[in-house]
Amino acid sequence: MSLGDDHHSSGDYGGAGQTRLRLPEEEGGPRRGGRSSSRSLVTVVGVVVLLIAAIAFANRGGDDSASAGGDTGDKPKTSATAPTGTRPVQSGFAHDEQGAQSAAANYAVALGSDGMFDKARRHEIVTTVYAPDIAAARQTDLDGAYSSAEFLANIGLDKNGKAPAGQTFVSRVIPVGTKVTASSAEKATVEVWYTSLFGLSGGSSTNPVTESWYTTTYQLTWTNDDWKVTDFQQKDGPVPVGRDQRASTADDMTKAVEEYGGFTYAR
Repeated sequence: MSLGDDHHSSGDYGGAGQTRLRLPEEEGGPRRGGRSSSRSLVTVVGVVVLLIAAIAFANRGGDDSASAGGDTGDKPKTSATAPTGTRPVQSGFAHDEQGAQSAAANYAVALGSDGMFDKARRHEIVTTVYAPDIAAARQTDLDGAYSSAEFLANIGLDKNGKAPAGQTFVSRVIPVGTKVTASSAEKATVEVWYTSLFGLSGGSSTNPVTESWYTTTYQLTWTNDDWKVTDFQQKDGPVPVGRDQRASTADDMTKAVEEYGGFTYAR
Protein backbone atom coordinates (compact mmCIF):
# COMPACT_ATOMS: atom_id res chain seq x y z
CA MET A 1 0.00 0.00 0.00
CA SER A 2 1.18 3.48 -0.58
CA LEU A 3 0.85 6.68 1.28
CA GLY A 4 -1.88 7.62 -1.08
CA ASP A 5 -4.02 4.53 -0.42
CA ASP A 6 -7.46 5.12 1.07
CA HIS A 7 -7.52 4.54 4.78
CA HIS A 8 -8.69 5.69 8.12
CA SER A 9 -5.73 4.69 10.15
CA SER A 10 -2.85 2.54 9.21
CA GLY A 11 -1.19 0.01 7.04
CA ASP A 12 1.03 -2.86 8.00
CA TYR A 13 4.57 -3.89 8.57
CA GLY A 14 6.23 -7.00 9.86
CA GLY A 15 8.78 -7.81 12.46
CA ALA A 16 10.42 -10.44 14.56
CA GLY A 17 8.60 -13.18 16.41
CA GLN A 18 4.90 -12.48 16.59
CA THR A 19 5.40 -8.81 16.20
CA ARG A 20 3.49 -7.40 13.30
CA LEU A 21 3.31 -3.76 12.27
CA ARG A 22 0.73 -1.73 10.49
CA LEU A 23 0.94 1.75 9.08
CA PRO A 24 -1.90 4.07 8.15
CA GLU A 25 -2.96 3.47 4.61
CA GLU A 26 -3.04 7.14 3.75
CA GLU A 27 0.25 7.89 5.22
CA GLY A 28 3.51 7.00 5.00
CA GLY A 29 10.12 7.50 9.19
CA PRO A 30 14.96 8.48 10.23
CA ARG A 31 18.08 7.92 11.53
CA ARG A 32 21.36 6.83 10.57
CA GLY A 33 24.34 5.35 12.27
CA GLY A 34 27.40 7.16 13.42
CA ARG A 35 27.85 10.15 15.61
CA SER A 36 28.44 12.74 12.95
CA SER A 37 27.06 16.24 13.08
CA SER A 38 24.53 15.24 10.44
CA ARG A 39 23.19 12.44 12.61
CA SER A 40 22.90 14.75 15.56
CA LEU A 41 20.87 17.17 13.51
CA VAL A 42 18.42 14.52 12.51
CA THR A 43 18.16 13.05 15.96
CA VAL A 44 17.33 16.45 17.41
CA VAL A 45 14.33 16.83 15.20
CA GLY A 46 13.18 13.50 16.00
CA VAL A 47 13.64 11.19 13.27
CA VAL A 48 16.35 10.41 11.34
CA VAL A 49 17.30 8.03 9.42
CA LEU A 50 17.85 5.74 10.75
CA LEU A 51 17.98 7.59 11.10
CA ILE A 52 16.24 5.55 9.74
CA ALA A 53 15.14 4.98 8.47
CA ALA A 54 13.08 2.77 5.96
CA ILE A 55 9.76 2.60 4.82
CA ALA A 56 9.68 3.80 1.45
CA PHE A 57 6.36 3.90 2.73
CA ALA A 58 4.86 5.68 -0.14
CA ASN A 59 5.73 2.90 -2.52
CA ARG A 60 4.17 0.04 -0.61
CA GLY A 61 2.37 -2.26 -2.95
CA GLY A 62 -0.99 -3.40 -1.68
CA ASP A 63 -3.59 -3.23 -4.39
CA ASP A 64 -4.23 -5.40 -7.42
CA SER A 65 -1.28 -3.76 -9.11
CA ALA A 66 1.03 -5.27 -6.52
CA SER A 67 -0.02 -8.81 -7.32
CA ALA A 68 0.05 -8.07 -10.99
CA GLY A 69 3.80 -7.63 -10.78
CA GLY A 70 4.06 -11.39 -10.45
CA ASP A 71 3.09 -11.81 -14.07
CA THR A 72 6.48 -10.58 -15.21
CA GLY A 73 8.48 -13.40 -13.65
CA ASP A 74 10.17 -14.44 -10.43
CA LYS A 75 12.29 -11.32 -10.05
CA PRO A 76 10.62 -8.71 -7.82
CA LYS A 77 9.54 -5.54 -9.61
CA THR A 78 10.52 -2.77 -7.21
CA SER A 79 12.41 0.45 -7.14
CA ALA A 80 15.41 0.86 -4.88
CA THR A 81 14.46 0.61 -1.20
CA ALA A 82 10.76 0.23 -2.04
CA PRO A 83 8.86 -2.26 0.13
CA THR A 84 7.11 -5.13 -1.58
CA GLY A 85 4.14 -7.38 -0.90
CA THR A 86 0.47 -6.86 -0.12
CA ARG A 87 -0.78 -5.56 3.19
CA PRO A 88 -2.27 -8.33 5.33
CA VAL A 89 -4.88 -6.20 7.06
CA GLN A 90 -7.18 -3.35 6.12
CA SER A 91 -8.16 -1.72 9.40
CA GLY A 92 -6.24 0.59 11.72
CA PHE A 93 -4.08 -0.27 14.71
CA ALA A 94 -5.93 -2.05 17.48
CA HIS A 95 -6.83 -0.09 20.60
CA ASP A 96 -4.69 -2.26 22.87
CA GLU A 97 -1.02 -2.87 23.76
CA GLN A 98 -0.31 -4.95 20.67
CA GLY A 99 -1.82 -2.27 18.47
CA ALA A 100 0.42 0.31 20.14
CA GLN A 101 3.48 -1.88 19.49
CA SER A 102 2.48 -2.33 15.86
CA ALA A 103 2.02 1.41 15.44
CA ALA A 104 5.38 2.22 17.02
CA ALA A 105 7.25 -0.34 14.91
CA ASN A 106 5.64 0.80 11.68
CA TYR A 107 6.20 4.45 12.46
CA ALA A 108 9.88 3.73 13.13
CA VAL A 109 10.12 2.20 9.67
CA ALA A 110 8.40 5.15 8.03
CA LEU A 111 10.39 7.77 9.89
CA GLY A 112 13.62 6.01 8.95
CA SER A 113 12.82 5.62 5.28
CA ASP A 114 14.24 7.37 2.25
CA GLY A 115 10.80 8.94 1.87
CA MET A 116 11.76 11.41 4.58
CA PHE A 117 14.19 13.00 2.11
CA ASP A 118 11.41 13.90 -0.31
CA LYS A 119 9.32 16.89 0.79
CA ALA A 120 5.93 15.65 -0.40
CA ARG A 121 6.39 12.16 1.00
CA ARG A 122 7.83 13.54 4.24
CA HIS A 123 4.73 15.66 4.78
CA GLU A 124 2.50 12.61 4.26
CA ILE A 125 4.55 10.57 6.71
CA VAL A 126 4.53 13.28 9.36
CA THR A 127 0.78 13.79 9.03
CA THR A 128 0.25 10.06 9.38
CA VAL A 129 2.61 9.38 12.25
CA TYR A 130 2.20 12.36 14.58
CA ALA A 131 -0.79 13.48 16.62
CA PRO A 132 -2.69 16.31 14.88
CA ASP A 133 -1.88 18.89 17.55
CA ILE A 134 1.88 18.55 17.06
CA ALA A 135 2.19 17.44 13.42
CA ALA A 136 2.49 20.97 12.04
CA ALA A 137 5.30 21.94 14.42
CA ARG A 138 7.12 18.68 13.79
CA GLN A 139 6.80 19.14 10.05
CA THR A 140 8.42 22.57 10.28
CA ASP A 141 11.31 21.15 12.33
CA LEU A 142 11.85 18.28 9.92
CA ASP A 143 11.64 20.46 6.83
CA GLY A 144 14.42 22.57 8.29
CA ALA A 145 16.55 19.54 9.09
CA TYR A 146 16.08 17.74 5.79
CA SER A 147 16.62 20.83 3.68
CA SER A 148 19.91 21.70 5.38
CA ALA A 149 22.57 21.94 2.68
CA GLU A 150 25.27 20.95 5.16
CA PHE A 151 23.38 17.89 6.35
CA LEU A 152 22.59 16.70 2.82
CA ALA A 153 26.17 17.30 1.66
CA ASN A 154 27.55 15.35 4.62
CA ILE A 155 25.60 12.26 3.62
CA GLY A 156 26.35 12.66 -0.08
CA LEU A 157 23.00 13.95 -1.40
CA ASP A 158 22.27 17.03 -3.47
CA LYS A 159 20.08 19.94 -2.31
CA ASN A 160 16.97 18.03 -3.37
CA GLY A 161 17.89 14.94 -1.36
CA LYS A 162 18.89 12.95 -4.44
CA ALA A 163 21.86 10.60 -4.80
CA PRO A 164 24.63 11.32 -7.35
CA ALA A 165 24.34 9.66 -10.76
CA GLY A 166 25.32 6.01 -10.62
CA GLN A 167 24.68 5.70 -6.87
CA THR A 168 21.70 4.48 -4.85
CA PHE A 169 20.62 6.06 -1.58
CA VAL A 170 19.73 3.53 1.10
CA SER A 171 17.78 4.37 4.26
CA ARG A 172 15.95 1.47 5.88
CA VAL A 173 14.88 0.56 9.40
CA ILE A 174 14.34 -3.07 10.38
CA PRO A 175 12.55 -3.56 13.75
CA VAL A 176 13.86 -6.47 15.81
CA GLY A 177 11.40 -6.25 18.68
CA THR A 178 9.05 -4.05 20.69
CA LYS A 179 8.19 -3.64 24.36
CA VAL A 180 5.42 -1.75 26.17
CA THR A 181 6.75 -0.05 29.29
CA ALA A 182 3.58 1.84 30.26
CA SER A 183 0.00 1.92 29.01
CA SER A 184 -3.50 3.11 29.71
CA ALA A 185 -6.67 3.43 27.68
CA GLU A 186 -5.44 6.57 25.92
CA LYS A 187 -1.63 6.53 26.31
CA ALA A 188 1.19 4.08 25.68
CA THR A 189 4.97 4.09 25.91
CA VAL A 190 6.60 1.64 23.52
CA GLU A 191 10.27 0.83 22.96
CA VAL A 192 11.33 -0.30 19.49
CA TRP A 193 14.70 -2.02 19.08
CA TYR A 194 15.91 -1.97 15.50
CA THR A 195 18.81 -2.06 13.12
CA SER A 196 19.22 0.35 10.24
CA LEU A 197 20.99 0.54 6.89
CA PHE A 198 22.12 3.94 5.73
CA GLY A 199 24.42 5.27 3.06
CA LEU A 200 25.11 5.37 -0.67
CA SER A 201 25.82 2.23 -2.67
CA GLY A 202 27.86 2.52 -5.82
CA GLY A 203 31.43 2.22 -6.94
CA SER A 204 32.26 5.89 -6.41
CA SER A 205 30.45 6.29 -3.08
CA THR A 206 32.40 7.90 -0.26
CA ASN A 207 29.56 7.12 2.19
CA PRO A 208 29.08 3.35 1.87
CA VAL A 209 26.02 1.66 3.35
CA THR A 210 26.59 0.91 7.03
CA GLU A 211 24.62 -0.87 9.75
CA SER A 212 23.67 0.68 13.11
CA TRP A 213 21.57 -0.37 16.10
CA TYR A 214 19.16 1.78 18.14
CA THR A 215 16.29 1.69 20.57
CA THR A 216 13.67 4.41 20.26
CA THR A 217 11.03 5.01 22.92
CA TYR A 218 7.77 6.36 21.50
CA GLN A 219 5.09 8.20 23.46
CA LEU A 220 1.76 7.39 21.81
CA THR A 221 -1.74 8.73 22.28
CA TRP A 222 -5.06 7.32 21.06
CA THR A 223 -6.40 9.98 18.68
CA ASN A 224 -9.13 9.73 16.05
CA ASP A 225 -9.35 5.97 16.49
CA ASP A 226 -5.64 5.37 15.97
CA TRP A 227 -2.31 5.48 17.82
CA LYS A 228 -0.25 8.57 17.06
CA VAL A 229 3.21 9.75 18.18
CA THR A 230 3.49 12.71 20.55
CA ASP A 231 7.20 12.40 21.41
CA PHE A 232 10.16 10.02 21.31
CA GLN A 233 13.70 9.53 22.57
CA GLN A 234 16.45 7.52 20.89
CA LYS A 235 19.54 5.78 22.21
CA ASP A 236 22.24 3.56 20.74
CA GLY A 237 22.02 -0.24 21.00
CA PRO A 238 21.80 -2.89 22.18
CA VAL A 239 24.47 -3.73 19.61
CA PRO A 240 25.27 -7.41 18.92
CA VAL A 241 28.80 -8.68 18.42
CA GLY A 242 29.62 -8.53 14.72
CA ARG A 243 30.64 -11.70 12.91
CA ASP A 244 33.81 -11.94 10.90
CA GLN A 245 32.09 -11.53 7.54
CA ARG A 246 33.62 -9.81 4.57
CA ALA A 247 31.72 -6.72 3.43
CA SER A 248 30.03 -7.02 0.05
CA THR A 249 31.25 -5.05 -2.92
CA ALA A 250 29.53 -1.82 -3.92
CA ASP A 251 28.02 -3.53 -6.95
CA ASP A 252 26.63 -6.41 -4.87
CA MET A 253 25.15 -3.98 -2.35
CA THR A 254 23.50 -1.92 -5.08
CA LYS A 255 22.06 -5.04 -6.70
CA ALA A 256 20.66 -6.24 -3.36
CA VAL A 257 19.05 -2.89 -2.59
CA GLU A 258 17.43 -2.74 -6.02
CA GLU A 259 16.19 -6.35 -6.02
CA TYR A 260 15.11 -6.79 -2.39
CA GLY A 261 12.17 -4.58 -1.47
CA GLY A 262 11.51 -3.54 2.13
CA PHE A 263 8.76 -5.16 4.18
CA THR A 264 5.22 -3.81 3.99
CA TYR A 265 4.56 -4.62 7.65
CA ALA A 266 6.73 -4.94 10.71
CA ARG A 267 4.57 -6.52 13.40
